[in-house]
Amino acid sequence: MASWIEDLFGTTKPIIAMVHLPALPGDPYYAPERGLDYALEHARADLLALQAGGVDAVMFSNEASLPYLTKVETITVACMARLIAQLLGDLRVPHGVNVLWDPVASLDLAVAVGASFVREIFTGVYASDFGLWNTNAGQVVRHQHAIGAQGVRLLFNILPEAASYLAARDLADIARSTVFNARPDALCVSGLTAGVETSTQALHQVKQAVPATPVFANTGVRLSNVEEQLQIADGAVVGTFFKRDGHIWNPVDPRRVEEFMAVVRRVRGG
Repeated sequence: MASWIEDLFGTTKPIIAMVHLPALPGDPYYAPERGLDYALEHARADLLALQAGGVDAVMFSNEASLPYLTKVETITVACMARLIAQLLGDLRVPHGVNVLWDPVASLDLAVAVGASFVREIFTGVYASDFGLWNTNAGQVVRHQHAIGAQGVRLLFNILPEAASYLAARDLADIARSTVFNARPDALCVSGLTAGVETSTQALHQVKQAVPATPVFANTGVRLSNVEEQLQIADGAVVGTFFKRDGHIWNPVDPRRVEEFMAVVRRVRGG
């Protein structure tokens, strides 16, 4: 197992909690009458609740920028940078970023706000809800080095939400070739959309195919399945379950975070 996991997160099987930013200027559902001050206070409240509940890291994303772009507009990255910079003083855990769905923008933002990792779609060609979705991993990794982001860990989402490969490919083969060709720091395995459970069968396939590469359960991890998921995965990204009533657009519920992390600590201890 890559030592960077424990070096960065200070634990095995880390839980990365999502800080979902509200719709931003330029997004269809942005509310200009509330402005960025509302977005800042919303994000700060979620961040403080997640940290108080004991999560191992947080990842900021423009989750409410629906429908997503595969090449985002400058205003999105600029607003995210402003908001995250204003929250750096509140951070007590490692942080990452995810500009949906633009790997170059994610890396640029990571450099701007000192993020330790990014999660993105770096490889593959897909038919998706957002149109034909192509990638260029060679270009992105070269950009990473050009901007001095070599220290930013890359979490490759190899099962994008709301998308499927254009050609039929075995999941194990995708994992093996991705690791060989692109050398990701970790692979993320997802369900259909945010909040939809990651298939344990898919996690098994990926982990068995690339045992030396960390594998994260990327969606739908909740109190009822976290023990099972972490028996396979090397960590998890959690967003929806931590929200009040388990609804993605609600504020974080500190009680749900505490209950979840208590189970995670038992899994680690076992």
